[in-house]
Parts: sequence; C-alpha cells; structure tokens
Amino acid sequence: MNAANPLAADSPPATATAAVPAPALPQTPGAGRIAAEDAARTAFPILAMLSVCHLLNDMIQSLLPAIYPLLKDSFKLDFGQIGLITLTFQITASLLQPFVGIYTDKRPLPYSLAVGMGFTLSGLILLSQASSFPMLLFAAALVGSGSSVFHPESSRVARMASGGRHGLAQSLFQVGGNVGSAIGPLLAAFIVMPRGQGSVAWFAIAALTAIVLLGRIGGWYRAQIPLQRKPRAAALHDGSALPRRTIVITMAILGALIFSKYFYLASLSSYYTFYLMQKFALTAQGAQIHLFVFLGAVAVGTVAGGPIGDRIGRKYVIWGSILGVLPFTLLLPHANLFWTTALTVVIGLVLASAFSAIIVYAQELVPGRTGVIAGLFFGFAFGMGGLGAALLGELADHIGIEAVYGLCAYLPAIGLLAWFLPSLQTAQVPTKTSR
Repeated sequence: MNAANPLAADSPPATATAAVPAPALPQTPGAGRIAAEDAARTAFPILAMLSVCHLLNDMIQSLLPAIYPLLKDSFKLDFGQIGLITLTFQITASLLQPFVGIYTDKRPLPYSLAVGMGFTLSGLILLSQASSFPMLLFAAALVGSGSSVFHPESSRVARMASGGRHGLAQSLFQVGGNVGSAIGPLLAAFIVMPRGQGSVAWFAIAALTAIVLLGRIGGWYRAQIPLQRKPRAAALHDGSALPRRTIVITMAILGALIFSKYFYLASLSSYYTFYLMQKFALTAQGAQIHLFVFLGAVAVGTVAGGPIGDRIGRKYVIWGSILGVLPFTLLLPHANLFWTTALTVVIGLVLASAFSAIIVYAQELVPGRTGVIAGLFFGFAFGMGGLGAALLGELADHIGIEAVYGLCAYLPAIGLLAWFLPSLQTAQVPTKTSR
C-alpha cells in the first residue's frame, strides 16, 4: 500500500499485507491497448436501456410477493404453499443463473435477453389467468426463468458497454433493478390489489416494452461479438496472475460478504414495516413510507459504489461498505423513530454500494468469465435474500421481530474478511462516450 496515499489502488504495494498471497496483476502493453480501445467505446445509450430493462424486469418480479395476500385469499393457500411459490421462483431465478452464464460465455446469444423476457411475459399472463395452485407454481417458474437469463447476460453487456469504467457501468445497470423492486409493490397496491388477479396482465405492457428494448440491445451485442473474441481469448489464455488456491479463498470470502449483505438487507426489505408497526405503533401505510425511504437510499448507494470503486479501488469500497455500516446497525435497535429512519438511510446508502464493486472485482479476479461470474453472484445474492427472509421470518416467530434486529446488527462484522482480499491492479485510461 502506498504510504502517501493508502487508497491508491493503482500504485503497486511495497509489501504484501494480506493473509492471502496477493501479487498485483501485471500490466502488459496489450492489456493497456485493449483497455484504451474499450474506453473509446463507452456506450451510455446501451447502459441507459439496460438500466430501464432492469427496472422493468425487477418491477415485474416484485409483483409476485406483493400480491401474496390476494393469492392466499383467492386460492385458500396456507403459508407452506406461499413458501413453495417463493421456493419455485427462487430456484429458477437463482440456481439457473450460473449455468446460463457458463453456456453463454462459450456461445454468446445476443437475442437471449429478449427471449428471456418472453418467458417473463408468459409467466405474467399465466399468473393473471391461473385457476389452480400448480398453475401458480408454473407461472412463478416462468418469471424466475426469465430472470435467470436476464441478469448474467445483461451484466455481460454492461461490461462490454462500459468502456473500461466497469464499476460505473454495473452501478447504472443495478440501480434500475433497485428502483424497479421499490416501485413494484407500490403498483401492486394501487393496481392489482383493488382490481384483482386479472389486472396482473396489464403489466404485460412493461414486459413488451422491455422485449423491444432488449431486441435493440441484442443487435448492438451481436455487432460487438467479433470485437470481443480476441480480448476474451487472450484473457482466457493468460488467466489470472494469482494462484488457484488464492482465487478459491478469495471467492469464498466474497461469498461470505454477499451472505452478510443480503441477509441484513432481507431483514429490512421483508420485515422493516412489521418492526416499525410493532415498536413505534405506525400504521401499515406509514411504515411503507419509511420502507420506500430506505429503498431510495439503496438506489442512490448503488449508483455511487461503482464510480468510487473505479477511482480508489474496489477492495476498499467492498471493505468500507460492509464493515462501515456496523456502527449504524448496532445503534438501530436502540434508536427512536427519527433516528431509526436516519440510520436506515445511512445503512442503505453505504451497504448498497458493495454489490457492483463485488461483481466487477470477481470478474477481474477470473478474467474472461464475465457471464459465469455474473450468474454465480447474482444467483447467490438472490438465494441468500430468499433464504434470509425465510429463516428470519421463522426466527421472528420464536423470539420476536425486535430481537431479530438485535441479532442481525452484528452481520456486517463479517466485513472484516475483506482485509484478506488481494489487491487487483487495473489500468486506468481516459474514457470517452460513444456517439
């Protein structure tokens, strides 16, 4: 680490300070030339369309849990059956993502994004017309399948369009998903709940809009494939400069950090309203307002994390964003209503900045495997969010929701593991916007 500037990720460290052996990745003239060429092609229109499609995709996904009360009453479901719908969605949405990434790393499919959204569209229509529990399960599986294609492939396109500003590109892509997840329940409350199950079909307009945009993105993606073959082949040939053992340990650390982040986020996104209603006697509507404030902070934090990582190094963003929220999470269970709101805003801003940095860091750790890395980490994040919601719900039934927040406050301490992440050197080049 440079003593004059401890956050200068570009300068090679004088000595190895991490427990994991971590030599900096060497820079070659070819690598710098490729980075410079990429920088000249920063495609912000593509990134903007990707972000909008991510918004539409995650808005549609968030409809399903938002209408559980309606489905429970209409189909006389018990909580076990509701859990089975969630499990079906999570299995198809999370477990399939790495396999999609593995396949498309070898055989790029430019229009697979539009096809995947077609699965989501089919699931929406089936959900609006389902007349039995098995049909609900099939609809959930279709929506999950569309998501399993969307996330690894769109993350790959975001990297291709980044022009070397990989953190910024991932942040712009991911903020759309956060906004979509936030507004989905609102739209469900004002459109689906008053009008019934059939009104879910209205959201087919969103899916069709996304298909059109993804078709245009697919055309751009197809034109980029020949330009990406040589750099990817070179990356696969050169591989990582780190030993295989170091890569495995580093991936395990990143997995532990994802676990910490998404288990804690599950406690807020799934149970924050119940916590506020129980502790501060808020109405459901009042609690929802506080939840949207938190989700808005998450969206802003997502945008900030990527560009900061591009400037100071992703390792420091990962470390600071997870471990950095620990003082605030420890204070949260003891705060009054005003400070609870203020603390959750800070927690959302800081904690949300980690994911884009983790994705790009992992893609740089394993060069040439953009799709499989994106699929693995998006899938794992989905799985941890779903598992966290289920386990914390069971725990809340036994010890109470306030006690759950007291326990979850210690989860960000897992961020201490970020100390052992090796420093990855990346070339910094001027960037231009494509016209």
